[in-house]
Amino acid sequence: MNKRILAIIPARGGSKRLPGKNIMNLAGKPLIAWTIEAAKQSKYITDIVVSTDDDEIAKISKEYGAEVPFVRPDYLSNDTATSVDVVKHSIDFYKQMGKEYSYIMLLQPTSPLRTVEDINGAVELLLEKKADSVISMCECKHSPLWTNILPEDNSINNFERDELKNVRSQDLPTYYQYNGAIYITQVDRLLEEKMFSFNTNSYAYLMSNERSIDIDTNIDKMIAEIILGEG
Repeated sequence: MNKRILAIIPARGGSKRLPGKNIMNLAGKPLIAWTIEAAKQSKYITDIVVSTDDDEIAKISKEYGAEVPFVRPDYLSNDTATSVDVVKHSIDFYKQMGKEYSYIMLLQPTSPLRTVEDINGAVELLLEKKADSVISMCECKHSPLWTNILPEDNSINNFERDELKNVRSQDLPTYYQYNGAIYITQVDRLLEEKMFSFNTNSYAYLMSNERSIDIDTNIDKMIAEIILGEG
């Protein structure tokens, strides 16, 4: 493969729900280490960079083998900064260093159960389809057809759609959702359209719900540690 891939792991220091989340201990190692180690095992990734504004995250990331060649600017470390903005900053930094890439791979550190097999599988799907983007997905645990909004008085008189009454859940179509684990996108198109998936030439890499766990709460952390302990 002659395509150069830059893996970008975004990890800012501020986390309101779980303080210090990106480097908290998960089954014996910092959370971010699981993602760095999986990326380092991939035969397709050219370089791995952690984009962070936090000195401790930077230190730990370097210890596990990632590059941390810059401090993420404050304007990219607040709640309004988008993932595309963070990725573009990394692309621009490396371009100034004389390094350019065909694709970027965004790997959220909060997906510790994503494996090197998932990373390689997503790249292989990209190559097979000659795709501009591949994004990981998983099955929705519950059909969105069973969901609705509630009025201010919480009345459920019209909650259920008429066409779904008396329909068994197993008879409904399967729905899928982004799981946040892997985003691979062609660099030029990302810079032009400022998004990771497109209306053309984009494909889903399917992952199990088990490997799709996103660490956002202590319950997520507990479940992930149980699964990792069984591995």
